[in-house]
Amino acid sequence: MAENSEPKKTAGTAHSTKGAYVTGGEFTRDTNYIEDRVVADPEAARAASPEESSSIGDPRAAGLTEGGQAWPVEPGRYRLVAARACPWAHRSIIVRRLLGLEDAISLGTPGPTHDARSWTFDLDDGGVDPVLGTERLQENYFARFPDYPRGITVPALVDVPSGGVVTNNYPQLTFDLSTQWREHHRAGAPDLLPEDKIEEMLPVIKRIFTEVNNGVYRAGFAGSQSAYQEAYDRLFTALDWLEERLASSRYLMGEHITEADVRLFTTLVRFDPVYHGHFKCNRNKLSEMSNLWAYARDLFQTPGFGDTVDFDQIKRHYYEVHEDINPTQIVPAGPDLENWLSEHGREALGGSPFGEGSAPGPIAESEQPPGANPLYR
Repeated sequence: MAENSEPKKTAGTAHSTKGAYVTGGEFTRDTNYIEDRVVADPEAARAASPEESSSIGDPRAAGLTEGGQAWPVEPGRYRLVAARACPWAHRSIIVRRLLGLEDAISLGTPGPTHDARSWTFDLDDGGVDPVLGTERLQENYFARFPDYPRGITVPALVDVPSGGVVTNNYPQLTFDLSTQWREHHRAGAPDLLPEDKIEEMLPVIKRIFTEVNNGVYRAGFAGSQSAYQEAYDRLFTALDWLEERLASSRYLMGEHITEADVRLFTTLVRFDPVYHGHFKCNRNKLSEMSNLWAYARDLFQTPGFGDTVDFDQIKRHYYEVHEDINPTQIVPAGPDLENWLSEHGREALGGSPFGEGSAPGPIAESEQPPGANPLYR
C-alpha cells in the first residue's frame, strides 16, 4: 500500500460490508460450494460411487458428490482466479506453483479489497481480467448460475470458453491439482500427498482447518464475549499442539513438505500482520512461539511459499473489507518483515522440502506479488 494513500471507503455506501461478517454469537462458515471437479477421466468419475461432501476434501475421492459434474483436464482451458490476500485462495496459488502447473492453468488475481459484491479485477489494466474480460468475479458466477445465492468466493476455477465458474470448492481443488493434473506436473514436482502418509495426514489437516485456519475467523468474527473466549481457547490449544509436534519434526508429516504444510502456512504467514491484532488472537505472536515461528520462516524461504506472499494485499483485505471490526478501515503500517529472512535452523532436524523432487524455478515476473515482500526488496 502506498504510504499515506487512503483506503477505498465502503462504509456508509450502498455496497457496505457492514453486517456481513459479525452476525451474532459464534461465527459459522458456509461450507456449501460448487462441488464440480476437473478430473483426468470424467467418465470414470461419473461411474464411481457417490462421494460425501467434506470440509477438507479427500485426495482419495474417485467420484462426485451429489449434483457434482465432472469436467475434463485440459491444459489452457481453465483460469484459476485467486486473490493473493485470501488464505483459502493462497493455498491454490502455492500448490499450482509447486507442481509447475503455470502453463496448464492460467492465473487471475483480483485486488485485495471489495465491497459486498465481492472480488474485482481492479489491479488489471482497465479493471478487467485480460483473459476472462470481466470486471467482477461475480460476472463469472452469474454466467453459469444467474441466480447464484451464495457468496462470491475465491479461489474459483473458471472455464475460459464459457466464462462460467466450474468450482469454488477450494478444499478439493488443491487435492485435485495433485492427483488429477499429474500428467502436467513439472519434472521434479514434489509429492504433496504421499500415499503412506494420507491416513495420518487427513486428521491433521482436519484439526488445522477447524481449529487454526477457521479458528482465527471464529475468534475475529465472534459476536459475543463467550463465543470469542471459546474460539480463543480452542485456537491456542491447537497452536500449542502444533508447537509441540514441530519440536522434533521439520515438517508436519515428517521430512518433506506435504499439502498439510501448505494449508497451515497460509494462516501462519497472516498471523502477526493480521490475526494477532485484527482478530484479537493475541495471547502471543507467532514470532513468540519458537518452533512454529522457525517452521514458518523455513517454509517462507522455500521456493513456492514465500515468493507468493503479498503482505500489503493481505493487510488491506482484512483491515479495509471487514467494516464490522475495523469501521475506520485504516490499515496498520507494521509489522517489520525483515525477520522472515532470518536463519531458522530447521535443517538440524534433517529432511529436505522436496524429497526426491526439486524446487520450482524462479517465479515468472508477471506473477510476482506487487506488494511488500522482503524476498523482492
